[in-house]
Amino acid sequence: MGVRKIPKNSQRVISLVVDSKRDTATKAESSLERDFYILMRYDLNVLKYEGQPVRISFCDKEGVDRTYTPDALVEFRTDIVPAKGMRPWLCEIKYEEDLRKNKAEYAPKFKAGRCYARGRGWEFKILTEKHIRTPYLDNVKFLTQYRNIDVDDNFESLILKTLYEFRETDPESLLTAIFRDKWNKAQLIPSLWHLVTLKRVGVDLSVPLTMSSRIWHVDF
Repeated sequence: MGVRKIPKNSQRVISLVVDSKRDTATKAESSLERDFYILMRYDLNVLKYEGQPVRISFCDKEGVDRTYTPDALVEFRTDIVPAKGMRPWLCEIKYEEDLRKNKAEYAPKFKAGRCYARGRGWEFKILTEKHIRTPYLDNVKFLTQYRNIDVDDNFESLILKTLYEFRETDPESLLTAIFRDKWNKAQLIPSLWHLVTLKRVGVDLSVPLTMSSRIWHVDF
């Protein structure tokens, strides 16, 4: 359970990011935090994440007692690679402009965060829109709508069988190899993106996803 109390008159953007797979709902205080949690929800390496996880006590340069609450704690799975080699992340999520304007104010807080994380074997991460708002996020937002849909098992089998024969191709060529008819091809598209979300079809999500993107068969 998060420790930070949100004032009733707060001007922050408040939204909930629901993760049905983990049966959680995490409060985001900005649209940037919301986007970060969308990435964490999609990432198969992530075991769980929590907003405002701890309150850290520290003294400022005048010797006054202060507290600092980081934005998130992310823990990773121990049963897959590369997740099992990753240490938990204690995260601060800020816009680049905010960091520049308030550098002096944030410095002692972040120092306390690094010390707290180091003492627990965690990593302290400062993440900005440069880390979060990338083509990968756009792809994740697009694919998320296909993650929990009901799909035709026969369509999935056709896609995987044909992709196995190609080994590597693109969505347009793959679907055309299965059906020439535009209507039947269109019916395959949700199943294809569903398989991508499950990582049963490989694709580079660091670049914009299109019907011409390179996709490949993933061996299990």
